[in-house]
Amino acid sequence: MGELVLTLSCPDRPGIVHAVSGFLAERDCNILDSQQYGSPRTTTFFMRVHVDPPVASSSLRADFVAVASTFGMSWELHDQTDRPNVVVLVSREGHCLADLLYRWQSGYLPGQLAAVASNHSDLEPLATSYRVPFHHLPVDAETREAQEARILELVRHSDAELVVLARYMQILTPQFCAELPGRIINIHHSFLPSFRGGRPYEQAYDRGVKLIGATAHYVTADLDEGPIIEQEISRVSHQQDPAALAAVGRDLECLALARAVRWHLEHRVLLDGTRTVVFS
Repeated sequence: MGELVLTLSCPDRPGIVHAVSGFLAERDCNILDSQQYGSPRTTTFFMRVHVDPPVASSSLRADFVAVASTFGMSWELHDQTDRPNVVVLVSREGHCLADLLYRWQSGYLPGQLAAVASNHSDLEPLATSYRVPFHHLPVDAETREAQEARILELVRHSDAELVVLARYMQILTPQFCAELPGRIINIHHSFLPSFRGGRPYEQAYDRGVKLIGATAHYVTADLDEGPIIEQEISRVSHQQDPAALAAVGRDLECLALARAVRWHLEHRVLLDGTRTVVFS
């Protein structure tokens, strides 16, 4: 029996913590870590409990149904030894992909990079150097529906828990987003909505910005407006030209994306409407 993580959300009311901790104590489960949050915005209660159980997870799952039903819980019980599969989508910029591949190979990401797919072939040598299967899936306006169907088939075939847009420079259709709610993470610079469109760092340079950043968020049908998981920032100065600003931005994107992916795979991120609850 390995360690388990229980995550849950339900309407906030007295007695939830007592019921959950009592359930675990009755089965001699050692609670290694427990975190909770009551959202005043949605009156929803969130909880993440890391336990070391003396019984099989299947037994806990079967028995916890009664507790969950009493409180109207949405809940999941995860085995800490599981390494969920991840599919990464990229275009031509390789900094985020390279960072994820390194962290995965080094054991810093608790998941398995099952495949890389791209609308260009530029990054195939990078993926294959880590022995990760690479899929070249070109796309244009006429082939978008068929290309997205192939990506979804790749996700299903890989049994992927998560899709990561590591600088994938294509807008996903609402239909694609609806297939994987809460299972797609994107990264972009944090100038939005100030500097939209192309050449954001040139726009930022022209305006003399002093603070730049990156945002990792779940993808929804509303472009770049999904629930935010993590953000990273850095101060910059007038001495840095657009190329220097972009270099700083690339580092920030790598950091924010890697944290968001890791936290998702560790079951630390719970959705609270348009926001997220991220347990440390």
